[in-house]
Amino acid sequence: MAITIQKWLLIILFLHIHVLNIVAQLPDLRYGSCGENGNYTENSTYKNNLNTLLTSLPSKIDNYGFYKASIGQNIDRASVIVLCRGDVELQECRDCVHNVSQKLVQVCPNQKEAAGGYDKCMLVYSNESITDTTTFSKLFYLNEIQNASKPGEFNKELGKLLVRLRVVAAHGDPRRKYASGNATGPDFQNIFALVQCTPDLPPQNCFDCLTKAYEDMINCPCMGKKGGRIIGARCSFRYGTSPFFRLDVVSVAPPPEEEGGDDKTVRTVIIIVGPIFTIIIFIACISVVMMSRRN
Repeated sequence: MAITIQKWLLIILFLHIHVLNIVAQLPDLRYGSCGENGNYTENSTYKNNLNTLLTSLPSKIDNYGFYKASIGQNIDRASVIVLCRGDVELQECRDCVHNVSQKLVQVCPNQKEAAGGYDKCMLVYSNESITDTTTFSKLFYLNEIQNASKPGEFNKELGKLLVRLRVVAAHGDPRRKYASGNATGPDFQNIFALVQCTPDLPPQNCFDCLTKAYEDMINCPCMGKKGGRIIGARCSFRYGTSPFFRLDVVSVAPPPEEEGGDDKTVRTVIIIVGPIFTIIIFIACISVVMMSRRN
């Protein structure tokens, strides 16, 4: 019996070391932080609730790369939100979320709140009710080192693109709330951008969330850079001068109204002139008939 117990202990120890090695080999998070809401103890109810959520995450994510849930009550309540980039395939999304959850627990041991992600997914968990919030809450700023050429013009064209994409994300596919596209900046420089909200947000909340994110750009080190990101718990946006999303699933933003000015003018002229021309022909026909009867 003693030998059997020793074998089991060795097996458990081996598996534990193996799991630790796998987690240690995961790439560093692209961004991440540990909250200030305190720590949990190893045998606490909160830890059990959090583990239940994190373990089930990959299988719970829907086809649109989103999942949110809460378990427990009061101080033992654990909440989690996960979101994958809108152009990422489901299995790739699930693998990304699995890796983030493993890495966050390693980076933030015993802490009740943490957030982080890779380029293709993000995860936030907390002992506060993050699943009930609907507003923008800034988490991270990311930026490239290089400055954009003619920053003033660059930011102007970027702003136009982001505003157009915001409408598509908020009022487009309600299951994904994602939009991506590109524009031409100064010196014929390409500008690529994507915006995204968590799919559970109503259109107006998504629109407002992205509006707040855009307004926060003045505080971001990415201002005037060739690329940057502002990431919130409920919405985020990213831009750069090179493609960073799948171009085959680009959501083309509607062009500004002024670009279709000539077409609209032609349509207006046709609408106005057409009926008038018809009336003139009708009157002329009546006149001819009346003159014929007199003769």
